[in-house]
Amino acid sequence: MTHVSTDTEISEELVRKFDKLGPRYTSYPTADRFHTQFTETTYRGYLDQRCARTDNPPLSIYIHLPFCESLCYFCACNKIITKDHARVGEYLRYLDKEMDLVASRIGKDRKTVQLHLGGGTPTFFSDDELRQLMAMVRKHFEFTPDAELGVEIDPRTVQPHTLSMLAELGFNRNSFGVQDFDPAVQQAVNRIQPLSMVEQAVLESRKSKFESINADLIYGLPKQTLESFSRTLDNLIRVSPDRIALYNYAHLPGRFKAQRLIVDSDLPSAELRLQIFLMSMRRLLDAGYVYIGLDHFSKPDDELNKARLGKTLHRNFQGYTTRSECDLIGLGVSAISKVGNSYSQAVRTVSAYYQHLDAGRLPIEKGFELSQDDVLRRDIIMTLMCSAPVEVETINREYGIDFNTYFEAELLRLKPYEEAGLITIDASAIRVTPKGRLFVRASGMVFDKYLGQPTTSTYSKLI
Repeated sequence: MTHVSTDTEISEELVRKFDKLGPRYTSYPTADRFHTQFTETTYRGYLDQRCARTDNPPLSIYIHLPFCESLCYFCACNKIITKDHARVGEYLRYLDKEMDLVASRIGKDRKTVQLHLGGGTPTFFSDDELRQLMAMVRKHFEFTPDAELGVEIDPRTVQPHTLSMLAELGFNRNSFGVQDFDPAVQQAVNRIQPLSMVEQAVLESRKSKFESINADLIYGLPKQTLESFSRTLDNLIRVSPDRIALYNYAHLPGRFKAQRLIVDSDLPSAELRLQIFLMSMRRLLDAGYVYIGLDHFSKPDDELNKARLGKTLHRNFQGYTTRSECDLIGLGVSAISKVGNSYSQAVRTVSAYYQHLDAGRLPIEKGFELSQDDVLRRDIIMTLMCSAPVEVETINREYGIDFNTYFEAELLRLKPYEEAGLITIDASAIRVTPKGRLFVRASGMVFDKYLGQPTTSTYSKLI
């Protein structure tokens, strides 16, 4: 019996029992429930509502920069593989158009506490192009003094001046795609980046005073073994990023063309994947990292862990975050927004994106308007996902319901989780236990009323 500690030991038997397919809940309802009846007009209406309010929540901005020079075979992101850097100028012009349209709708209250550049590869953009982008953002939005500005970085694109330049632009958080340091694994997924490259990038980040440095790992990639991934962990623990995201690779070649280039027989078995995960979790905890939830770990003094301890942890399309209750403005192809009780997603191709903006339309492809029941269930699911207590009286007061009556069926379905010691339920609250933090997706699924309905998505396993 192999055990892993998250304050309380978790057995393999427990993992096998509750390791089911399910959403990652970066939103509720999840993005596979978005529909085309939600249009650009619908989105404009929510922006107008925000403009009319006097108690607006702060803004969080996500900008999708889709260009990459080379194809990583595991990637499931919306990206454009090209070596033609001239395409960036045109994309920036259209981003400016989109910002103009959004800003004209939301009024003067544009206090912004968060910005995240994702991709693609944001550092595909040159220094001058990134300066131009940030000048555009600052023209339309007002950052608060404590705003978090984060950027995803491919270590292969980092030049000696890259990190200091990003810091000068105001970025104070970054995230490096590491995935795996083993040469055979890197060859199998077409992403060659030596350990020294990542070490240097992290060193330069510290010199440039970045407040939080994240590194992404992926387990379940081709050619991985228990021994090889243990060596990757040895190296990353020595590099010592502030946060580590340990993602489970979802092999869906029918959905993502790039994954068809991976040789299926090179993939580790389900049993080996489980052993890699359990070993990784034990190693990271033994190295002093704190388990935040799902696939996130941080050092004890990182603000992500402080938010967990202070019950202010939040979850959105970028994963776990310290800033809750923001309206999220997504910009660029495929970007997702959350404004009021709505979600919306932009079109996925640059040609459609440009066509919408040339016609003076926001580039919305689909979205979702939340009912009061959706908002209630989102509140509960996201609270569980952040391992905070679901307080019955607070829910009753805020939503005008009787919790035990409203969720009678759900409370019955939670019994196996309670019996396994993953949650506790009493008259005042549902609480996630220390070992239950690993299974919050499963317990959150109990409250998801859409799970029984048809979907085009293929969910990943919890572990």
